[in-house]
Amino acid sequence: MSTRDTLIRAYMAGAILALAAAFAVTVAVQTGYPIIGAILFPVGFSILYLMGFDLLTGVFVLTPLALLDKRPGVTVNGVLRNWGLVFLGNFAGALTVAFLMSIVFTYGFSTPPDTVGQKLAGIGEARTLGYEAHGANGWLTIFVRGMLCNWMVSLGVVGAMISTSVSGKVIAMWMPIMLFFAMGFEHSVVNMFLFPAALIMGGDFTVTDYLLWNELPTALGNLIGGLALTGLTLYSTHIRTLPKRTF
Repeated sequence: MSTRDTLIRAYMAGAILALAAAFAVTVAVQTGYPIIGAILFPVGFSILYLMGFDLLTGVFVLTPLALLDKRPGVTVNGVLRNWGLVFLGNFAGALTVAFLMSIVFTYGFSTPPDTVGQKLAGIGEARTLGYEAHGANGWLTIFVRGMLCNWMVSLGVVGAMISTSVSGKVIAMWMPIMLFFAMGFEHSVVNMFLFPAALIMGGDFTVTDYLLWNELPTALGNLIGGLALTGLTLYSTHIRTLPKRTF
């Protein structure tokens, strides 16, 4: 795709996913049951996938396979370029929604954050400073949660690609994405909304805390988990299938 199209599609994906995250947190606060927020959160993934928008977690899995399969014109630089553009687009979209929802949660910054805004600020602190308190073990924990997250998300993406109906695509995405959100796994694009929103609404941590103790290990975990546990396993057994046994 052109640079323009890549950025637009990534921007919209980040924005829609951010709205879904805000929706899920709102539902969890209103009902007092986080599992209900997790059950409803996949609506964002369903919308952005059906609209043909791109998430960093998806291109982490798909573009390296095109390189591995030696598709014409696919290069290492091309893959890295795609990742960089999608990252920028996702971040810009998520940051836009973080600012807009902060206006909603504070009545245009004229009042302290409402209960949902306070919850978001608390999430930001717990998932940066909370990990930092455990040092290297905390960093490892974020990394593993990132791996498990994109294992599930990429399975949803592949399942949607395989399905031939809209309802089938939605169901295929809904199950693993609900699982990752309910289990508290770390998604780099969701976090592009959660942490800037928390900072805007007074979360007691810094941008450096966010980058070092969440976004960086989460993105690395997303890359390794999605590519190794979904992309390469499916590619090896469905594309590079070994000859069947004859006895």
